[in-house]
Amino acid sequence: MGKRVPFVCGNWKMHHGVEATRKQVRALVEGLPRLKGMVDLAIAPVATTLAAACEAARGSGLKIAAQNVHWAEKGAFTGEWSAAHLVELGVTHAICGHSERRALFGDDDITVPKRVRAAMDAGLVPIGCVGETLAQREAGKTEHVVATQTEAILEVIKPDEIDRLVLAYEPVWAIGTGKNATPTQAQEVHAQIRRLLAKRFGAKAELVRLQYGGSVKPDNAAELLREPDVDGALVGGAALEAASLLAIAEAGLQRA
Repeated sequence: MGKRVPFVCGNWKMHHGVEATRKQVRALVEGLPRLKGMVDLAIAPVATTLAAACEAARGSGLKIAAQNVHWAEKGAFTGEWSAAHLVELGVTHAICGHSERRALFGDDDITVPKRVRAAMDAGLVPIGCVGETLAQREAGKTEHVVATQTEAILEVIKPDEIDRLVLAYEPVWAIGTGKNATPTQAQEVHAQIRRLLAKRFGAKAELVRLQYGGSVKPDNAAELLREPDVDGALVGGAALEAASLLAIAEAGLQRA
């Protein structure tokens, strides 16, 4: 099994319109040489700016991700979009089951795997998100919650496509709060996820990249990415400016 290439993805959530997106993408493209081709970088902009982002990033190596994807190819699903729509634009990745989608829009262990499967079937790279709330952590349920959410996603993955799966551990209590899991806490959960992968897929578990998401910033990225099973980051607020996201991605060079 080869080395896992570090992967950093900036989730812009509901920030940046079309012009701001073009500006930030251009700045990221200009900064890509700093990563020496050894760290994968993506951004997940607002859905209405995906076309502009894909156009601005075309041919650069910067990956464009959607923040969500529906499991149906088409139909009466107002406000949703399919994996085929994303592929047509040039999108390459799709975030599935982000904690905000789970908390605010009803995503759960039934719908998230369906989104992951749809992304896989369309040739997209799914970024499946798992993680516990503060109440669950304080109740000692972290391992159970993460295992349940992870297993639901793994249930729909075939052995021959495991290398295209990305999983992101997001401790919900660390998202947008300024708090973050310590490197040791992050590694503990990532190691648990790796064990679940190994139990189902054997040695191929080493192919899956595990991102950490939760108040990742330029000043803590290197410490987090130093852990053996933390292969990258799913970044929120610190990803809104190109310079900040590039600095986080550069922390991945220590793993290259």
